[in-house]
Amino acid sequence: MATLYVNPTSGDNSAAGSQTAPLKTLTEALKKATSGTTIKLSAGNYNAGSGEQFPLVIPAGVKLVGDEASKGEKIAIEGGGKKIIPVWAGQNMTVYMEEGSELRGVTVTNRQVGGTGVWIDSTTATIANSTLANSAREGIFASGSAKPMIVNNVFFQNAGNGVSFVATAKGEIRGNVFQKTGYALNLGKQSAPLAIENKIFENRSGVVITEEARPVLRKNIIEKNESDGIVVTQNALPDMGSSEDPAENIVRDNGRYDLQNASSKKIISVGNELSPTKVKGEVEFLTSEVPTPTPDETPDETPDETPDETPDETPDETPEQPTELTDVADHWGASFINAMVDKGFISGFPDGTFKPDDSLTRAQYAAIIAKAFDKAYVREATEFSDVAADFWATDAIIKANRMGFIAGFPDGTFRPNDKLTRVQALVSLVNGLQLSGGDVASLGYYSDRAQIPSYATDEVATATQQGMVVNYPNLDELNPMREISRAEVAGSIYQALVAMGEAIAVDSPNIVVAEDTSNSPFSDLAGHWAEKFVVSLYNEGLISGHPDGTFKPDANMTRAEYAALLTKAFNPEATREAATFSDLPEDFWGYVAVQTAYKGGFVSGYPDNTFKPNENIQRAQVLVSLVNGLGLSGGDATDLARFTDSATIPEYAKDEVATATSKSLIVSYPQKENLEPTREATRAEVAAMVYQALVDAERMAAIDSDYIVLA
Repeated sequence: MATLYVNPTSGDNSAAGSQTAPLKTLTEALKKATSGTTIKLSAGNYNAGSGEQFPLVIPAGVKLVGDEASKGEKIAIEGGGKKIIPVWAGQNMTVYMEEGSELRGVTVTNRQVGGTGVWIDSTTATIANSTLANSAREGIFASGSAKPMIVNNVFFQNAGNGVSFVATAKGEIRGNVFQKTGYALNLGKQSAPLAIENKIFENRSGVVITEEARPVLRKNIIEKNESDGIVVTQNALPDMGSSEDPAENIVRDNGRYDLQNASSKKIISVGNELSPTKVKGEVEFLTSEVPTPTPDETPDETPDETPDETPDETPDETPEQPTELTDVADHWGASFINAMVDKGFISGFPDGTFKPDDSLTRAQYAAIIAKAFDKAYVREATEFSDVAADFWATDAIIKANRMGFIAGFPDGTFRPNDKLTRVQALVSLVNGLQLSGGDVASLGYYSDRAQIPSYATDEVATATQQGMVVNYPNLDELNPMREISRAEVAGSIYQALVAMGEAIAVDSPNIVVAEDTSNSPFSDLAGHWAEKFVVSLYNEGLISGHPDGTFKPDANMTRAEYAALLTKAFNPEATREAATFSDLPEDFWGYVAVQTAYKGGFVSGYPDNTFKPNENIQRAQVLVSLVNGLGLSGGDATDLARFTDSATIPEYAKDEVATATSKSLIVSYPQKENLEPTREATRAEVAAMVYQALVDAERMAAIDSDYIVLA
């Protein structure tokens, strides 16, 4: 892929754009860039005075990179210009991002009236490790059907908002810091992003959710904001946890309210640190009640729904109801619904409708399960305190429960009227049918896999492998925590029958085909030389990728990221006391991992009392770390002669590299004879060498690879 270099001080727009002959302006580099191009920026100011023309449009597939380690501290892009955005007309912005573009390691500022730093409209784009500060309106604006990945940025002193989401924008807001800005997150219209692991403090208000927005809030720290921590108005409804998936947000010490619910909806709070004395409006506090599976009790991870118990809304579950449904013919789920109706497993409402897009209750789901399956009972009947003997679905609930498809809650209730989510339905079917063998690597197929609760990963993987997942409208969007519709239930149950050989497959473009998801946890790993190493570590839960579904195998790995991998892979016991590094504050994301790896003897700091967590790790440093941390020995210096560049091995590393060679820890691509010890290691190379260390420790099976330097 092409790389263009830009230097606003020494560059020349008539130059080639190479490292030795950089361009002067980012504007010129963007004109030359095509998909796959990386533009690397030198320190300096990129503004109208240096020749920039705003807004800067980053073309599809182009990556703009400054200094990610400092979050763009010395790379300042400042200015604004008008661009026409559908629905929004002319807007003033600094940067506009097209499909698949990336913005990394820069500072973006727009001081002009109504000025926005970065705008994303109906595209997927990534903004990472950057600073968005001092804009007149907001740092980032996502509109249309945008799905940006906003990761590890700093938002500071933006007059309006840190991030604004409108229309149907989704995507992820992960690991960012919002300080002294207007509203840190302003989420409106029908937007539904995942906001996770953000630090939001000292803003006017923390998170403002309006109109029909449905964001998911997880593991955020929202504190010390001038007015409110979280404000919800109109018909908005944030997901603040469920009994199966506690939210773990910390909301505290905000000026007025920690949570103000001025909406028409009741907010459910589960697993949050949130004082009821600083809450205004209708909020129900629930405890996390994930049922624990035992030989006699399968967790109720498939809540189904109960009818509204009114004559015109309760489905008639008898076969005599009309099967000519009036609202199904053109529906995406028609083939599943009609097949289930033909089998007598579901029926419509008395008015001849099926209401395919309505949600359903635990009781309604139990009624369908009881008709669709006749399995041997795996437990004795349970008496639920909230299911009366004359309740319309009592017999179905008892049967579904005894077959192992659904269970109750620890307090002895069944909660028949609770809504059923998509993930709960899949877990129910897999557990009830006693299926297993799913490869969690297949979850990488789903663009929103981060929202799959940890308790459900194995079951969702199994359901995927069995062809039981039915997604509409986007095949790669699971929407695990959304309430499941009647059409989706029909689809998943019918596909379960197909998997059991009890139904004939129907033709539908909405079935996730297992062959398309196998061995593909990351979208950019297929065919890569290190694919087997990375996927094997991923399957063991030892390594992860980026929020956009990529692994970026050829990108470098920082020392902090490496420490995090070591901590997961080896969970080292402490052999020395923790250190105090001047550049590693306790609120740094990798503080615990670095200290764990340090105390375990895997990593050390520098003589100046720094750790340099954002500095990329070198190949030789990885080998020295693994050998020392695992206490390996037995190398022979003569083994180093096999490397054509052995003379470049640093003196401090020779003994450890010799030991690593004897233990087959070294993986070199594309030529095994080239060690390149002082080159910055890629994520793939680090993964491969850590994997080989696990093989040596007899914790992983050996992989056949042409790039392992065998002893």
